[in-house]
Amino acid sequence: MKILLVGASGTLGQAVATTLGTHHQLIRAGRHGGDVQVDLTDDASVQALFAQVGTVDAVVATTGKLHFGPLGSMTPAQFNVGLQDKLLGQVRLALAAQHHLTAGGSITLTSGIVSAQPIRDGANATAVNAALEGFARGAACELLPRGLRINVVSPNVLVESLADYGAYFPGFEAVTAQRASLAYQRSVEGVQSGQVFNVW
Repeated sequence: MKILLVGASGTLGQAVATTLGTHHQLIRAGRHGGDVQVDLTDDASVQALFAQVGTVDAVVATTGKLHFGPLGSMTPAQFNVGLQDKLLGQVRLALAAQHHLTAGGSITLTSGIVSAQPIRDGANATAVNAALEGFARGAACELLPRGLRINVVSPNVLVESLADYGAYFPGFEAVTAQRASLAYQRSVEGVQSGQVFNVW
């Protein structure tokens, strides 16, 4: 398969690239690096991305910024960070990708465990991740009759990211990026649609 992987340089993206790159042709995309560049917060950039890469068999996103902070001092602008980047960025990618997929093609987005297991200072993350999962369930209903699939992978906090995010996840059992990457393989190479693959 020819797979477009957005966020390929990140911790999770690198693991997904290793897993999928064994058997597939990867086009690695990132904001500043990779084979091609894209800013998912910009419509024109996403359109330019697909104009450059053309038709693909699968699109995978392992990227997106969120705001972590106490609700009591949170501003709408801070909350908007997650909405514009991780939520609308991945939705924007999916909306464009549907028109550049081969028959039987798939889209895989990334949410996170806090969609179902909220944490302190994580209201933005919970809202964004839950919305991504809702989008995929709804979109699957319209994509399936067209022979296309969409799923979401929801990983726990990564072992490799504990130094940065571990304090937000007390008592959570971290998973390795390699283990999480298998869910992306399942989404891309499998047959299901509208699913949330939890890696907890």
